[in-house]
Amino acid sequence: MCGITGWVSYDRDLSAEAATLDAMTETMACRGPDDRGVWTEGPAGLGHRRLAIIDLPGGRQPMTAATPNGTVALVYSGEAYNFTELRGELTTRGHRFTTGSDTEVVLRGYLEWGDAVAERLNGMYAFAVWDGRTDRLLLIRDRMGIKPLYYHPTPDGVLFGSEPKAILANPLARRRVGLDGLRELFTMVKTPGHAVWEGMREVEPGTVVTVDRTGVRSRVYWELRTRPHTDDRDTTIATVRSLLDDIVRRQLVADVPRCTLLSGGLDSSAMTALAARQLAAHGERVRSFAVDFAGQADNFVADDLRATPDTPFVHDVARDAGTDHQDIVLDADALADPAVREKVIRARDLPAGLGDMDASLYLLFRAIRERSTVALSGESADEVFGGYQQFFDEEARQADTFPWLVRLGRHFGEDADVLRPELVKALDLESYVADSYRSAVAGVQRLDGESDFEFRMRRISNLHLTRFVRVLLDRKDRASMAVGLEVRVPFCDHRLVEYVYNAPWALKSFDGREKSLLREATADLIPRSVYDRVKSPYPSTQDPKYAVALRDQAKDLLARPDHPVFDLVDPERLRQVAHRDTPVSSQAARRGLERTLDLAMWLDLYAPEVQLA
Repeated sequence: MCGITGWVSYDRDLSAEAATLDAMTETMACRGPDDRGVWTEGPAGLGHRRLAIIDLPGGRQPMTAATPNGTVALVYSGEAYNFTELRGELTTRGHRFTTGSDTEVVLRGYLEWGDAVAERLNGMYAFAVWDGRTDRLLLIRDRMGIKPLYYHPTPDGVLFGSEPKAILANPLARRRVGLDGLRELFTMVKTPGHAVWEGMREVEPGTVVTVDRTGVRSRVYWELRTRPHTDDRDTTIATVRSLLDDIVRRQLVADVPRCTLLSGGLDSSAMTALAARQLAAHGERVRSFAVDFAGQADNFVADDLRATPDTPFVHDVARDAGTDHQDIVLDADALADPAVREKVIRARDLPAGLGDMDASLYLLFRAIRERSTVALSGESADEVFGGYQQFFDEEARQADTFPWLVRLGRHFGEDADVLRPELVKALDLESYVADSYRSAVAGVQRLDGESDFEFRMRRISNLHLTRFVRVLLDRKDRASMAVGLEVRVPFCDHRLVEYVYNAPWALKSFDGREKSLLREATADLIPRSVYDRVKSPYPSTQDPKYAVALRDQAKDLLARPDHPVFDLVDPERLRQVAHRDTPVSSQAARRGLERTLDLAMWLDLYAPEVQLA
């Protein structure tokens, strides 16, 4: 796993811009602590920071190939899980390899197939190819958008990077955010291609962006398509299991220590058990890690999102699968620490406003990195198999909006609660979400003969796989790469996604429960307690000390009335929340505090030019 960046400027020789390219590259140091490299030739410059996973002594980047008509150079982030097969095929076609890395396979694959190499890759990846034969740059991103990639067109070329911070390190990119950027921040809709920062774009999943002297254009090489599903229940369950066996086997390949993220839910438990069984066949024991909060298991209070604490189920799985397990127990002081908030904001480049859920994820990954370099996660199984409560909530099903907003709005309230009234009016978030929803569902294809109900459930599934999951994948990537940890997501394998997406909802929920196919496909692997457990989202602390710490920090902020955060946040509304005797009598109040503190930290760190008109 790595961080990549670069600059193409057709009107200049970038060998004279070494300092700027170095600065752009160094912003990616967290993503690649093991090595660095910068390459320039004429109008092109590429930068790379490496986290060595496969072929530790080889695979250095930028990687180049000399051809009779010019140099082809590559910077690559991610993993191609089928690189061994591709290497064999390329060898039969006459290619000779000097390393054992998947990076060289991608480079040689490009020389053989051009940008169609993306269609042959199984994995998570974001990479850039400078083709000196045609003086063009190609930016390519994996099908599900697991690995991030951004670009910023300039008058004579483009800037790009794994994260916005790499692009913002170039003087050509202005740190400006307008109303549309704020709208994206204050909603949970993840508009494809939107990067929040003005002038910047995100390479969309499954897309090739080409830059040459005539400008920028894009080509979609993969998207979620509607196809008939003809397999019966038993065949579908067997196919899911076969795919999972193959996916986990491929994603366990690494030359560094591996582990799994274990929450005690169906997804992570099944994945951990599969990994444990496969490694046991080679005499190895899988490591597993779980996040917990001080006193949470003893003092847990159920709510409408989380009916049970994770820890008892985590321990059932660890005992049953025989993992080398460790709980990472966090206290309120660590979760509320402004230094941790700063790390999270720098990792995300944006104020996500998720508070302790972002802080705990970062702290979990930081602790794991002391023992492992690669972790497997159960992320996206809920989107693939239909695991969220909104899949079964009739109000959410029928609403003409993103179904998760119905559930989250019911639990957390609206972020707009702490924003200035005039900003709320200018943002008009309701219209923004409505427009985004209409755009999102417009492209969902209906199967011939599909019932109204099945089509509605297909749309809900599609929305989760093309919008919601990208929020979570971006969060996981940034938090993990901030500490140099590679997190792999087996349930995002495009073969599994395509197959399960097209299974009808009646099959996905054949026992009247969430994730029926996954539960039955892995029933022999998981404890009965996990088999019977109802879905519980990523945990959040219930410690009142955390809320008190937020309140105190908000009071300190209110003592600085000239802080730019009050251009966005209404100080009177914030004061009402911060001075309550019970500052988090509702999740909405606590989230308002978290949102405000995140915004303030972001303004301090990035000093963006925020345009409110």
